[in-house]
Formats: sequence, C-alpha cells, structure tokens
Amino acid sequence: MTLSDYVPGNSFIHRLPSGIKILSLALVGTLLFVFPLLAVVLSTLVVVAALYPLAGIGPKIMLLQLKPLLWVLALLFAVQWWMVDWVSGVLVVARLSALLLLAALVTLTTRTTDMIDALESGLSWLRFLRINPAKVSLALSLALRFIPVLASITAEVREAQKARGLDRSAIAVAIPVIVRTLKMADDIAAALEARAYDPQLKRPQSDAEKSRGS
Repeated sequence: MTLSDYVPGNSFIHRLPSGIKILSLALVGTLLFVFPLLAVVLSTLVVVAALYPLAGIGPKIMLLQLKPLLWVLALLFAVQWWMVDWVSGVLVVARLSALLLLAALVTLTTRTTDMIDALESGLSWLRFLRINPAKVSLALSLALRFIPVLASITAEVREAQKARGLDRSAIAVAIPVIVRTLKMADDIAAALEARAYDPQLKRPQSDAEKSRGS
C-alpha cells in the first residue's frame, strides 16, 4: 500500500459526507493556528490518532503517513529549540503532525471522485466569477491526494542521494524531486487526456445519487 491510498471500509468516518470531512480539515487547521497552545495541539493530535482505529486503519498505515517527513519534523524541532525553546519545537512538530495525519485520514477514507464532487458542489459560487469549479475542485483534490506522495518522493530521493554522500546538498535533493514531480504531473495529465476527461461535461448520476436526490 502506498501513502494515502483509499482504504475501503464501512466505519462512520467512511460514511461521513465528503464535504463534512473537508470542512473539518479546514476548520481544525485554522483553529490550530488561531490557538497555538501546546495543550490544545497535543489534544488534537491524540484525537486525530484515535480516529484511525475507529476508521479501521491500523497504526502501521498511520505511521506510514509521517515516516517520509520524520527528518523534516526533526529539523523543525531542532530549529525551534535553537531559536526559541523546546516547548515551541514540540508545538510546531505536534501541530504539523496533527494536520498531516488528519489530511491523510481524509484521503484514506474518501474516494477521489467523492472528494471532487464535494469540492465542486462547495465551489459552485465560482461560476459567478467565470471560473469553472470542476477544474478548481480537481486541482484541490489532486493537491490533497499527492501531498504525502510528494513527501514520499522527497524521502526516496534523499535516501538515494545519501548513498552518494549528497544528502546534505539541498540542490542535489531538490532537482530530482522537481524532475520527478513534473514527470508525475505529465503522467496525470496524459491519463486524464486518455480518458477524455472534460470538466465541462456533467457526469450521469449513479443509482445511489438518484436515490439520495429523491
């Protein structure tokens, strides 16, 4: 299993509407920055971690979401400890970990198509600005889906460069990451084109959608 692959399940988290999960992610992320209190951040991290077993997702998959960024978290902690104090370092690391785990939980329990539909519905007001909400929702859902993927790519490149003694060079790590990211973007664009994806066209409603509408 790769990072943030959809994990099928029938938990209440899986059954929650996609829009509710996306709004919750945005709300929690905002509150963590509005109230930068260590007790609040640690409590949020504990609650988010507790949601994984409730969704039927094991600790191994949960820890896999953070593994590619462990060195980044360690660096942030060291910088904050050096510039401020260790409490600030714990606060920054715990806040980022909570956000990453919550974003991963959303993608692990939400199909990409459901996420796109929810975002498109919530961004329908953009039509008044002559902006196609389908394109915006696709971009946002892909960004949310591939954030952990990019972290995994960075970790892989760093390990490869470490074997060559180049892991301390930012350029030696950044350039391969950029190249692989652009290649991945080209592959996604080619896949969408091969499937004749057109955000202007409306998808026919499924039987489940029709039953909800009635």
